[in-house]
Amino acid sequence: MKKTYLAAGAGIAAAALVLSACTPPGSGDETSGEATGGESSGASTLYVGWNEPFRSMNTQTSNGNAVANSNITYMMNENFGYYDDNLEVQQGALGEVELVSEDPLQVKYTFADTATWSDGTPVDAADLVFQWASISQNFNTVESNTDDSGELQENDESTVYFDSSGLGASLIKDFPEISEDRSEVTFTYSEPFADWRTALGFGADGVGVPAHIVAKKALGEEDGEAAKQAVLDAIENEDTEALSQLSNVYNTGFDFTSFPDDPDVLVHNGPYAMTSFNEGQDLTLQLDENYTGPTQPSIETVTFRYNEDPMAMVQAVENGEVDITQPQATADVRTAAEAIEGVTVSTGDGATYEHVDLTFDNNGPFDPESYGGDEEAANKVRQAFLMTIPRDQIVETIIQSINPDAGLRDSLYATTTAPNYDAIVEGVGGYQEFDVEGAKELLDEVKADHEIKPVRFLYGASNERRAQTSALISENATEAGFEFVDSGDDNWGSILGNGTYDATLFGWQSTTTGVTNADANFRSGAQNNFGGYSNEEVDGLLDELMLETDPDAQTELVTEIETILKADGFGTPIYQHPEVLISNDRLEGESSITVSPTMFWNYWEWTLA
Repeated sequence: MKKTYLAAGAGIAAAALVLSACTPPGSGDETSGEATGGESSGASTLYVGWNEPFRSMNTQTSNGNAVANSNITYMMNENFGYYDDNLEVQQGALGEVELVSEDPLQVKYTFADTATWSDGTPVDAADLVFQWASISQNFNTVESNTDDSGELQENDESTVYFDSSGLGASLIKDFPEISEDRSEVTFTYSEPFADWRTALGFGADGVGVPAHIVAKKALGEEDGEAAKQAVLDAIENEDTEALSQLSNVYNTGFDFTSFPDDPDVLVHNGPYAMTSFNEGQDLTLQLDENYTGPTQPSIETVTFRYNEDPMAMVQAVENGEVDITQPQATADVRTAAEAIEGVTVSTGDGATYEHVDLTFDNNGPFDPESYGGDEEAANKVRQAFLMTIPRDQIVETIIQSINPDAGLRDSLYATTTAPNYDAIVEGVGGYQEFDVEGAKELLDEVKADHEIKPVRFLYGASNERRAQTSALISENATEAGFEFVDSGDDNWGSILGNGTYDATLFGWQSTTTGVTNADANFRSGAQNNFGGYSNEEVDGLLDELMLETDPDAQTELVTEIETILKADGFGTPIYQHPEVLISNDRLEGESSITVSPTMFWNYWEWTLA
C-alpha cells in the first residue's frame, strides 16, 4: 500500500456548485438494458466505485445538477475548456474560445472540424446557442413552473420555462452572430462579466444536450440540419409555442434511472458511450468506435458500481470488484483502505463542503407564514435551531479522526483555501456559536405567542457520517425544545426543494474557480436556492458582484452578502470535506483536483497495467 497526499489546489474565491452525495476528460441479477457492444474483459476494463447513481444526461437542470451525473457526462462529452491539476483552464477538444473585445465584451467560439455528435450530426453553433438560451432565463415567461408540492410541471403552449440558470448567459441579451456554416459563433455581453471563460461550453456541462435531438423530440424534426435550424429560428424569433415545447423536452426529456429505450437521449460527442445501466447497481461506458476526436483514452470499458456505504466500497476494493473510488471519508474508511495491499490511498482537502440549509417557504417552523407573517418570530426560531448545531463537536469527533488538521469552515461562499477567506470570515464574524441555553431562551420567547412546528431534518440516510451528524444535532435541538423529526432518505437529492422538509444536511461541490457562481444558491428563485430564501438586498449585491472585476471589491461584496445571510438564518457551513482517493496499483495516471470532476479530470490519461 502506498500513501500519498493530495495538493490543496489553487484558492477558490467562490464556486459554481453541484450537488454532492459525499463528494474531461459488478452487476445485479437483472439487466435494465444494454446497447450493442457491452463490457469487455481483462486489462482494458476499469471498475469505478461511486456512492450515488446516475439520473440525468442534462447536468444543467435542477434534477441533473449532481456530481453523480457530471462524472458520466464528462466522459461522454467534449467541451471548450476544463481545469488541469493546477486549476488552470485548458482548451477542450470542441474548439477554441477567443476574447474578441472587452468593451463591449465579445466572446467567439470556433468549433473543431472533429466536433461531431455520435449520430453523425455536427456539433456547432446551434448547440451552443441553445445552451445559452436554455440557461440564460432570458426566454422564460414565468419565474417558476412548479406546483404547490414543488414538483416541476410541464409548460403549456403559452408558457416557456427552462429549468436552469447561468449568470454569464443571462448577460447575453442579443441573438449572437453565427457564421454561415455554423462553425463560429460570437456572443456579445450587455455588461462586463469576469467569468466569461467558463460561462458556456465548459467542463462536464460541455455544450449541453444536443439541440437537434431536443428539436426532434419537441418539434418532430427528423432531419438534423432542419432540427438545428428550427431551434435557431425559435430562439431568434422568440417563438413562444416552439420554445415551450423545446423547454419541456429540455427539462425532463434526458432523465432516466436505468438504460433508456430511446437511443436519442444517449447521443454524445465524446469518446465514451453508455452501453448498459442497471438501476441503482451499475452503469457501463465503452469507447465509441465511431468517435473521431482527439481525446483517445486507453481504457476500453469503464463500469461504475454504486453503493452509498463507504465501508462496503472499501470492501469492494479489497475484493477486486472496484479499482478506484472516492468514498465518504471516515477514519474507519481510511484505516481499512490503508490496510489493503496493492492500493494507493491519497488524502487531502476535497472539493465539497458540508452545510445545513433551512427552508423559508413551506409553512414550516422557519417560515414567517407559520407565525401569521411575523418575520421576527420566524428568524428567532431559525437562529435558535442553528445555535443547536454543534459544529466544533462535529469536526472534532467525525472529521479530525480523518484529517487531524481539519477545522470549521466559516463561509458559505469561500472555501478555506481561498485568498479572501480570512477577510470574509473576519468581516462576517463567523457563524452562529453553539449555545443550547441561548436557543432555548429564543424558543421560549416565540412560544409565548406561537406554536412551533416540528423540524423535519433531511439527509442521506445510508450515509454514515451524515447520520452521525444528524444524531448530534437531534440531541441538542431536542434539549433546546425543538421537536426533531428524523427525515433521512436515500433519495434526498430528488427531494430537495419540494417543501417536505425544514432543514437539510448535504454538500456542495465546486465546479469552477469563478467569483460569481455561488449566486444560484442565494438569489431569489434561483436553481440551487432549495429553501426558498429571498432577500432583495442580497439580490442587488449579487447583481453588483456579477459585474465586479476588482478582487478587493469582490471580497467586500461577498462579506456584505454573507453578513445578511447570517442575520437572516439562511443556514450554516460546517467543514470542508476531507477526501480519500483509493486506487488499485494497476491503475496509473490518476489524481484528483479540488473542483468537480475531481478524480475524473484526466480520465484520458489513465492506463491499466
